[in-house]
Amino acid sequence: GSSKNQIEMLKGDFLHELGFTGKGMYIAVIDAGFPNVNSLAAFKRLRDHNQILGGYDFVARSTNFYSGDSHGTNVLSTIGGYIDGQYVGTAPDASFYLFRTEDAINEVPLEESLWVEAAEKADSLGVDVINSSLGYSSFFDEPRYNYSYSDMDGKTAFISRGASVGVSRGMIIVNSAGNEGNNASWKYINSPADVATVFAVGAVDASKNIATFSSFGPTSDNRIKPDVLAQGQGSYVISHSSGTPVQSNGTSFSSPIMAGVVACFWQAYPNLSNLQI
Repeated sequence: GSSKNQIEMLKGDFLHELGFTGKGMYIAVIDAGFPNVNSLAAFKRLRDHNQILGGYDFVARSTNFYSGDSHGTNVLSTIGGYIDGQYVGTAPDASFYLFRTEDAINEVPLEESLWVEAAEKADSLGVDVINSSLGYSSFFDEPRYNYSYSDMDGKTAFISRGASVGVSRGMIIVNSAGNEGNNASWKYINSPADVATVFAVGAVDASKNIATFSSFGPTSDNRIKPDVLAQGQGSYVISHSSGTPVQSNGTSFSSPIMAGVVACFWQAYPNLSNLQI
């Protein structure tokens, strides 16, 4: 269906045809909210097969994680969405935990702490892969909290230090590179995509041309980032309102498209470590 190109670009179809569709893999999606995942037909397959194992809204301190901004709904759809004959995510048989840590209305340092809290929870639940379509750099509501480019060294930002620990515990953390490629004042990747062991994903269009909005590396200590690219321009996601496939742009979508394929690949090679994968 409409997700054909973004899956075939990464050879995800090859894994799927061999039966590696994410079954038995645990994926945590850390994002800004998941409204209508509990009702849309595109997620009915996940619900019917009990593939949504749980979640939490760390922003509102609520067990109702089907709330907040629809960004997370779009992100989840690229991994686990399914409409017969029309749309399939990159790991449709994986199991999911859904964590809201991002307050879409405000940009505050607290969100970094909530992200680390969610990553700790994911680790305690045995999660294999975290997808994080979030990033923090120089865009806080209060400029005094902003990071500088020199801070993008994988070791300075609080969220980056937390992500490093998460990887050390055996998880694969897949993170969007950022959408600041066109920004005159800041064109660089964000934290925690700056961490050496975090799998940072930039964006290309359907023809594999780098999207102009995709954030640039290198890190401030001169390491190549992002690590890889996936389709993030003209990506197909499930609309939280109509429940149908629509096109959207952002490394927010190239990241989970890649994360699902990573989960399928790890399913095929379960004896490899996270860093080997």
